[in-house]
Amino acid sequence: MATGTAVDVVMPQMGVSVSEGTVTKWLKNPGDNVEADEPLLEISTDKVDTEVPAPGSGVLSEILVQEGETVEVGTLLARIGGDGAAAAPQPPPPEPAAEEAEDTAEEAEEEAPAPEPAGNGRGEDGHAFVSPVVARIAAEHGIDPSQVEGTGRSGRVTKKDILAFVESGAEAPTAPAEPAPQRAEPPPAAPPPPAAPPVAAQAGEQVEPVNAMRRGIAEHMRRSLDTAAHVTSAIEVDMSKVVAIREKLKPEYERSYGVNPTYLAFVARATADTLKDWPWVNGELRGESIVTHNYVNLGFAVALEGGKGLIVPVVKNAEGLNLLGMARAIADIAERARTKRLTPDDVQGGTFTITNPGSFGTFHGTPIISQPQAAILGTYAVVKRPWVVADELGKDVIAIRPIMNLTLTYDHRLVDGAYAGQFLHDLRERLQSRGESDY
Repeated sequence: MATGTAVDVVMPQMGVSVSEGTVTKWLKNPGDNVEADEPLLEISTDKVDTEVPAPGSGVLSEILVQEGETVEVGTLLARIGGDGAAAAPQPPPPEPAAEEAEDTAEEAEEEAPAPEPAGNGRGEDGHAFVSPVVARIAAEHGIDPSQVEGTGRSGRVTKKDILAFVESGAEAPTAPAEPAPQRAEPPPAAPPPPAAPPVAAQAGEQVEPVNAMRRGIAEHMRRSLDTAAHVTSAIEVDMSKVVAIREKLKPEYERSYGVNPTYLAFVARATADTLKDWPWVNGELRGESIVTHNYVNLGFAVALEGGKGLIVPVVKNAEGLNLLGMARAIADIAERARTKRLTPDDVQGGTFTITNPGSFGTFHGTPIISQPQAAILGTYAVVKRPWVVADELGKDVIAIRPIMNLTLTYDHRLVDGAYAGQFLHDLRERLQSRGESDY
C-alpha cells in the first residue's frame, strides 16, 4: 500500500483464524536498499513461521515495530521510500468519557436561565434554591446548601460553590439537609490476574522468552491431551522388501528427478492406501457425529530450529500420489518449512499425521494426536536385528533383518484397540509384501 512516494509494510493476514503476528527478525536495517519481493523480515504466528517479502523497491526508511513485538494483522511495520518522517496517523479524537459528558450536561444545567428567586435567593421555608446537581453533591457530602455562600444570581449556590466548600474542608452543620436517595453502585469488576513475574536467571542459567510458535505448540498439545483419550499400539515390520526396492530405485530417482526415495515415502504411500480400508483412523469426532473422508490429507511433522520448533505441513490428496510423487511432495514441504516459505494453507486441512523421529535413530515413542484428527502414526529407525524366519524346508531359523517399529496413537473415543490393531496389521502386510510395481 503506497502513501505518497512511500510504500507501507504491514503485518500480513496469515490465515482466517490468525489475528496477530510477532516480528522475530528484521533482515534489513533502516537505510538499506531493498528490492520488491526480497525477504524483508521474519514473522511468527501460532500456525507458521515465515518470511515477509518487501512490497516494493527502495530504501528502508524506518522500522516501526521492533523484533519481539506482537501486533495485530494490518499494523504498520515499516516504510520503504519517502522521507521517513511522515507522521504516524493520528487517532480520531476520543469520545468524551461518560463522567465528562455528565459534567458537561451539569454545567449546562447550571448556566441555564432559572426563574429569579425572590429576596435573598431563599424560599419561604428559608432553604436555598439549588439545582438538582448541587443538591446531589450536598447530599453526598452531608452539607446544608444554606450554609454555603453562593456566588450565583441573587446569592444562588452553584456547583462551583459547593465543590469549593467541599474542597476547603469546612465543617458542615450538625443538621444536614435530608439526603437524596443515592444510586446503587455496580459491584467492582474483578481484578485481572497478576502477570507472571519475570524469571531471574540463577548462576549457570540462561532465560529466554517463549516465542509464538512454542506457545502455539504448547497450547495445541495440552488441548489435545485434554480432549482425546490417547492410546498407543505398536507393531514391528520387516522392511527387507522396502530396503531392496529403495536400493534399486534410489540412483535413478536422484539422477533423473533429484529426489531421495526415503523410507518415510514408502510408509506414507502404504499408509494412504491402508487408511481407505479403515476410515475411522482417517476421521474425526465432530460434536455428536463421526466424520470420515474419501480423501487422505497427510500431515508430516517437521522439526525446525535445531529441534526447538515443530510444524506440520500437509500433503493434500495423498491417496492419488505414486511413490515418486510422494517422495517429491515430502521433500518439497520439508524444505519450505525449514526455509520459512510455508503459507497458512500448507498447514491446514490435515486428516492424518505421520511423525518420523526414526530419522534421528529413535525406535519407539508415543506421539500426541493433532486435533481434531483421530490418530497419528510414528515411524522409527530401521535397525538390523535377529529375526525368526522359515527356511526352504519350512524350519524356523534366525536371520538378520531390517526391522522398523511403527506406533499408532489413536483417540479411544472413536478408535478401539481392535480397529487400530487391524489397521497396523494391514499396513505391515503392505510394507512386507509389496513389489516395485505396487508403488
